Amino acid sequence: MNLKKILVAVDNSTCSEKAAKTGYELARTFGAEIALVNVIEPMPATMNQDLTLAPVFLESYDNSEENSQALLREIENTYGEGIKTTYLSVVDSAAHGIIAQSDEWGSDLIVIGTYGRKGLYHFLMGSVAEHVTRNSACPVLIIPNKAEV
Repeated sequence: MNLKKILVAVDNSTCSEKAAKTGYELARTFGAEIALVNVIEPMPATMNQDLTLAPVFLESYDNSEENSQALLREIENTYGEGIKTTYLSVVDSAAHGIIAQSDEWGSDLIVIGTYGRKGLYHFLMGSVAEHVTRNSACPVLIIPNKAEV
């Protein structure tokens, strides 16, 4: 397997931290570079009477973009150790955003964590990791939440 570009999907959770650690370990092993992707899920926009976006929505987006960039920097600082890292932050649905960024960046592998939810919650909400795996053009490595950090 020739891994040169590894995309790691991250959010602010323990399972994505485990995915980031694994992604950087693989990058060291294969001499690959990393792209950290954080997807900002869009909030429903509220409209003012004059049909403009409410300032609260715009402020929330700005804060989310800042928070996203801070998260990506923190993950690189924790696990990067000199590995070339690209930051990808996009407003989209989680699964679609991960797949689109992977395709655009040209990843050889996607590393993603999973919460491991079961039952009714999984049935109603689906699984981002499952959707990414079914629709990705490249292999996907799913890191279960039970894995040791």
